[in-house]
Amino acid sequence: MVNDAVKRIPTGNTQCTIVWIGGEVYVEKVKIDSTKPFVIFYGSPNMPMLSFDGTAAKFGTVDSTTLIVEADYFMMVNIIVICVEDARSMYDEMTVKGLVPDVVAYTCIMNGLCKSGKVEEVKSVSREMEEVGVVPNHFSYATLIDSLFKNGNEAEAFAFQGQMVVRGVGFDVVVYTALMDGFFKAGMPNDAENMFQVLLEESLVPTCITYSALIGGLCKLGNVNKGELMLQEMKEKCVSPNVVVYASIVDGYTKKGLLNEAMNVMKKMVQRNFSPNVFVYGTLIDGYFKAGQQGIALDLFKEMKSVGFEENNFVIDSFVNNFKRSGRMEEANELLKAMMSRGLVPDRVNYTSIMDGFFKVGKELDAFDMAQEMTENSSGFDIVAYNVLINGLFKSGKYESESFYTGMRELGLVPNSATFNTMINAYCKEGNLENALKLLNEMKSYGLLPDLIIRNILVQRLCAAGEIEKTMDVLNDMLVFGFHPTPTTHKAVLDASSKSRRADVILHIHNQLVGMGLELSLSTYNTLISTLCRLGMFKIATLVFKDMMGKGISPDIITYNALIQGYCLSSHLKNAFSVHSQMLTEGVSLNVETYNILLRGLSAASLIKDAAGLVDQMKERGLIPNADTYDILLSGHGKIGNMKECIKFYCEMITKGFVPKTSTYNVLISCFSKGKKMSEAKELMREMQVRGLSPNSSTYDTLICGWYRLSK
Repeated sequence: MVNDAVKRIPTGNTQCTIVWIGGEVYVEKVKIDSTKPFVIFYGSPNMPMLSFDGTAAKFGTVDSTTLIVEADYFMMVNIIVICVEDARSMYDEMTVKGLVPDVVAYTCIMNGLCKSGKVEEVKSVSREMEEVGVVPNHFSYATLIDSLFKNGNEAEAFAFQGQMVVRGVGFDVVVYTALMDGFFKAGMPNDAENMFQVLLEESLVPTCITYSALIGGLCKLGNVNKGELMLQEMKEKCVSPNVVVYASIVDGYTKKGLLNEAMNVMKKMVQRNFSPNVFVYGTLIDGYFKAGQQGIALDLFKEMKSVGFEENNFVIDSFVNNFKRSGRMEEANELLKAMMSRGLVPDRVNYTSIMDGFFKVGKELDAFDMAQEMTENSSGFDIVAYNVLINGLFKSGKYESESFYTGMRELGLVPNSATFNTMINAYCKEGNLENALKLLNEMKSYGLLPDLIIRNILVQRLCAAGEIEKTMDVLNDMLVFGFHPTPTTHKAVLDASSKSRRADVILHIHNQLVGMGLELSLSTYNTLISTLCRLGMFKIATLVFKDMMGKGISPDIITYNALIQGYCLSSHLKNAFSVHSQMLTEGVSLNVETYNILLRGLSAASLIKDAAGLVDQMKERGLIPNADTYDILLSGHGKIGNMKECIKFYCEMITKGFVPKTSTYNVLISCFSKGKKMSEAKELMREMQVRGLSPNSSTYDTLICGWYRLSK
């Protein structure tokens, strides 16, 4: 906490003392008395906030404020100080007296609550505002939209944007900046950049904050080159950049692993009279640690100290993560203790990183201890820390999801997207799809959306359970939020629908998915053709193939292999080899799987004797037979009793380092048994066990029958 850091400043201090404050909300009343001069509060670029719910009625006019400074030579940088409760109590007093605050007063209240992270209260004030007939202005909407995006409530933010349009409330540079920043946070970069273009078309002048949001968003997405172009545009338009803009570009290059470029940007900063701050140094230190270049990271750390910067929570977290990557969690813990002994107070991020590290090395009890220490020494759990806790415990497989969901509620935490994603994933793993779907609906009620991975997991689990109808309902619901079925979704749903073994059902589901916005790509057609061919429905697969060609989509090796497999499964070997010939004529590059499918077809038809030419052709084309090739050849010859070829391919297979399957060994054992060579058959079973394969019931049945025949 900030007060703990202030307490460690010696009485009668005569040297400049910097208190580094990480980017979160600190709910406490801070006082710096007259015996502690020369103090600087330095906040991270994402602007930490000091907030205290004190009122004049409770503490007196002077002592109700959040920050009291009695010392000389105090300075504060990058920190927002809020005293929300006085404003709120004044607002309550107005309403009790029947007076209606104007739009400016309402907006100030909402702004203060937003900065204190009280988003639910912001929405409550917004509703009260509407009820008394006060129409929000563009500042009100900008405040609401910005806070909702920062809290991850994209759907509600978009709703307020729509409300502005309907009511004819004009968009100014502040609103456009909030929307642009929000679109980036919601993973909609194209919309964010379009918003910037609209701002320019409206003849509005972007501010440094606007460019900072744009450059920050671009760099987080890895588009650092465009970020640098925007920085150049700032100079051309005489908009002075700030350290945050440069820090974003350094961060962008660092995240892409382009550390030389990141260092060059820092050098440019210095040339243009911008001093790199501790966060620029911290970003580079973290980047070099991640790249395994610990020497350069430590040199940067020494340079940072030499220019007067002390390590802050962000830099400490870089060291912690470096230890975490190599599983050196005891050293990370020792670093935390050393950090505290020097007066630097660990923040939630530091505690959360170490807790996460302990989980990753399987030390759940140490992770629990860290969680307890975090509760006692910092401002307690936030939703990110809680997400790490539940995710770590779920992975250990020792805890039920329901108890943690209840615990989160008891702590007064509002779940975010990561929470819901973790919980839905946990329920899916437990097979509790009913609760997973309930959580999905609750997630939507918060205006949150599941990520792509969780959507796919949920769809796959529902499909595996045969719940096609519920799967389609989930996909329909996702349409409202602009999510369309992906090729992964398409494959999962078609695999599930193929269990019906009905072409009409499969095609109906496919058409439904196309109607939901599934792109008719080569991948989509390959999935449909493969599904039909796998079921032997080659006639319908051929019609789909023609439809694909008619749309100008050229087949690839996957398409042709699927068709060949369909013909082979339907015992239409002539058609299968016709497709093979067509591939050769058209110059399609055949692969090993193409030949394996054809060989499998010959084996099934007991025509493996005709395989020699095919194997020769395969080798002539530079393709090397794999384990599957040998399994097919060996099994095929075994089925027709061709012992000589069986042994030949078995020896060749072993020589090349391949291990036959249990089923292949069973074919060989059967051949020896039928030839009354039981000693050789028994030796083969022993050999397969040496190679790590377990005999199955078929192995034993074959041997028992062989010994019985030998005894007659």
